[in-house]
Amino acid sequence: MRSPVELWVYLSASPLIWLTLTVCTWIAASELSLRLNRNPLVNPVLTSTLFLSLVMTIADIPYAQFFAGAQFVHFLLGPATVAIAIPMFRQWKRVKQLLLPIAAALIVGSLAAVGSVVALAYAVRLPEDVMISFLPKSATAGVAMAISASLGGNPSLTAVLVLLTGITGALIVTPFMNLMRIRDYAARGFAVGLTSHGIGTARAYEVDETAGLFAGIAMALNAVATSVIVPLAAAVLLG
Repeated sequence: MRSPVELWVYLSASPLIWLTLTVCTWIAASELSLRLNRNPLVNPVLTSTLFLSLVMTIADIPYAQFFAGAQFVHFLLGPATVAIAIPMFRQWKRVKQLLLPIAAALIVGSLAAVGSVVALAYAVRLPEDVMISFLPKSATAGVAMAISASLGGNPSLTAVLVLLTGITGALIVTPFMNLMRIRDYAARGFAVGLTSHGIGTARAYEVDETAGLFAGIAMALNAVATSVIVPLAAAVLLG
């Protein structure tokens, strides 16, 4: 490319424009978060999402066109989830000592996440496809969307709900844990990873390494638990 104009013409004619914009937006949002001392209100995921949504709305860009380029980032969700096993392996001795409370918290947390959706569905009479899209909201995006699609839900709606769940958890986890006087970073991290998957895990790593470790463990385990619980819940609810 001989000039920035030629580079822009090339990118604008291909899906790479949206991949490039997504990556650049994330870098800028991360830098903003760092300059503001990792304030939860400027969470990079929230900032990036708002900016990209604004650009797509102003430019009248369909989501399908955006995803044609951004899908390369989406593909990395799987490897990123699997990579969580690395810090867990490194800290296996500590994790092994807490297996019983981890198992108990996982079961209670996963059931509570699904149960809250069931209660909401009955309270406001959600349509079946919307309810199914809601059920896996606390699992990581790749797993949640796959579960939703396999059960007849709307994966796009599920992705939005997963994002909202993660952002909400990342915003409130620190003040909420302080309010509850929970000082153990292992417990704090596991709670946010269980309920707010990757976005909450990223926030936990910003706060404390131990919190990040247990958030990652919770996110991975909840993906497995949700894959089992949600299909069973859907089968019972839909009869």
